[in-house]
Formats: sequence, structure tokens, C-alpha cells
Amino acid sequence: MINHRRSTSVDAYVGCRLKQRREDLGMSQERLAELLGLSFQQVQKYERGLNRVGASRLFQLCGLLGVEPSFFFDGLSVPLGPGVSESQSEAETLSTASLLAAPGALELLADYARLKSASQRKKVIELIKLLADDD
Repeated sequence: MINHRRSTSVDAYVGCRLKQRREDLGMSQERLAELLGLSFQQVQKYERGLNRVGASRLFQLCGLLGVEPSFFFDGLSVPLGPGVSESQSEAETLSTASLLAAPGALELLADYARLKSASQRKKVIELIKLLADDD
């Protein structure tokens, strides 16, 4: 039986964290692929969240990238409180993961966080809103 499960925004979030760590280490997709015994296209698919990273592959990545498994899920939680269904809680968490999985989102946030001036931050937000309205 073939499993046709689609990737989710959690997969995209894990992929973003993978890309972030790889880039932090100054490692190319080609080099990571070589270490994993994969094609660089497969690494691209992992980083874009198009393909799921299985548990054994995630464990292998932890060793190669020098991180704990929790690194890939930091900032991603599914809080369940009284009266909150699992699907409601997951939908809220996944919407955050979807935002962070957008191309360039992590880079934008990292650069934004480096801004010291509140007025500069405000201008960046205004610019992004202006550009988004043009679309």
C-alpha cells in the first residue's frame, strides 16, 4: 500500500529550521546531501517542506548539524487547554508555522530583530504593508 500523505506546515517549519542551521554552519546543500547520501534536490525538498523528514533522517541530521531534535521544533507548540479541541489548537499553531515557512520569512525576522531603533522597525513594517497592498 502506497502512502500519499501530503506534507504540512509543520514539515515546512522543520525544513526552515534545517535550512537555518545549515546556513548558520556555512554548509551548502550539496555538502549536506553528500553527508546524507542524498541528492541536493532532496535536501531542497526537505528545506522547502515539500518532503517530510522521517525520524531516522532527523536523528542523522541532528548528528551532522550538532543540534538536539528539539531544535527543529523550537517555537512550535500545540497547547491544549480546557475547551480547546486538538484540531483548533493545531490550526493555530500551523498558521504560525505557515507564516514562518514563507520564503525569506526567517531571514526577514533575523534582520528585523537586529534593528535597534523603534522608528526603523516601524518604517520596516510600514514598507512591508505598503508593498503587500500593491499586490
